[in-house]
Amino acid sequence: MAAPSLEEISVQLESSNLRDRMVALASLRHVPSEDAVPLIKKVLNDESLQLRSMAIFALGIKQTPECYPILVRILETDSDYGIRADAAGALGYLGDTRAFEALSRAFYEDTDWLVRFSAAVSLGNIKDPRAREILIQALDSEEVVLQQAAIAALGEIKDIESVDQILRFAQSDDWLIRQRLAEALGDLPTPKSVSALKYLEKDGHPHVAEAARISLKKLEEADNQA
Repeated sequence: MAAPSLEEISVQLESSNLRDRMVALASLRHVPSEDAVPLIKKVLNDESLQLRSMAIFALGIKQTPECYPILVRILETDSDYGIRADAAGALGYLGDTRAFEALSRAFYEDTDWLVRFSAAVSLGNIKDPRAREILIQALDSEEVVLQQAAIAALGEIKDIESVDQILRFAQSDDWLIRQRLAEALGDLPTPKSVSALKYLEKDGHPHVAEAARISLKKLEEADNQA
């Protein structure tokens, strides 16, 4: 069966049937970014939050110069916290360090934890070292998921100086936090990281122990190449 033409997709995106619009949006997966983005824009204000969410995610994947300002505007002005969180996440996919300011504002000013979580994750994804202060602050959050995101992001930005701050989570009751710690330490080569990973390798949760083994191997290989 032949793939639908851009014109057919465009028409289908205006269908009154939500399923038709979702299928049309999904069919843009194989369309070049410059052709896909104008069509994605057609459903950014759709009545269906699910479709809007899909469209925002698509903007993070189908990258053109237009995507960045659109996503920042959505992050800063949309009334739906889920949509703002989606925009923060999509900015992380873009990997554009210009997003640092918008993501920082979202972390500090947004009242919803999901948006702040997405902002923290994306600060790691854009790998901007300026995010350090925000992420260190997030370690003290009352939201466990924000702590998880901050630990992972500190590993992503390779912030060696944060090792002491994140090691306090080695005995966290939350196994996911311990797993994120084990993963992050693989990007933070210090003697303390190695010691902590050897401790986490004996963790009672198999995911934590496996993550520690992988990170130890990663540090060992990096050391051999140095």
